[in-house]
Amino acid sequence: MPNHPVYKVIFHNGDQVFEVFARQIYQSDMWGFIEIEELLFGERSQLLVDPAEEKLKNEFAGVKRSYIPMHSVVRIDEVEKEGPAKVTEPSAASGKVTNLPFAKFPPKTPSSDD
Repeated sequence: MPNHPVYKVIFHNGDQVFEVFARQIYQSDMWGFIEIEELLFGERSQLLVDPAEEKLKNEFAGVKRSYIPMHSVVRIDEVEKEGPAKVTEPSAASGKVTNLPFAKFPPKTPSSDD
C-alpha cells in the first residue's frame, strides 16, 4: 500500500482557530482559496471521546471538499500521521496580531482605451 501524505491545516474560522488533518490539499481554481479533501478524524473505536473533535467531525460531516480562504490559513504542515482535530479560541497574545488587508480582486488598471 503506498504511503499517502497527511497534511495538518490550521486556519481561522470566525473567532476560532481550526486544526484539521487531510490527505489532499491544493490551490483552488477559485482565486484566493485552497481546497482540502479527505478530512481525517480519530477512530470511532476509542473509549474516550474528544468533544472538540466530535464538534469538527459533525461540522464537516458529508463535506466532500472544503474551500478555505488563503488569508485565513495560519499554517500547513505535512506530517507523518494524523492527530486529533481541534477547535481553539485565539490566545490573548495572538489578539495583538492583525492580518494584512487582502484585496479580493486584483486592482483594475486604467487602460488607454477609456
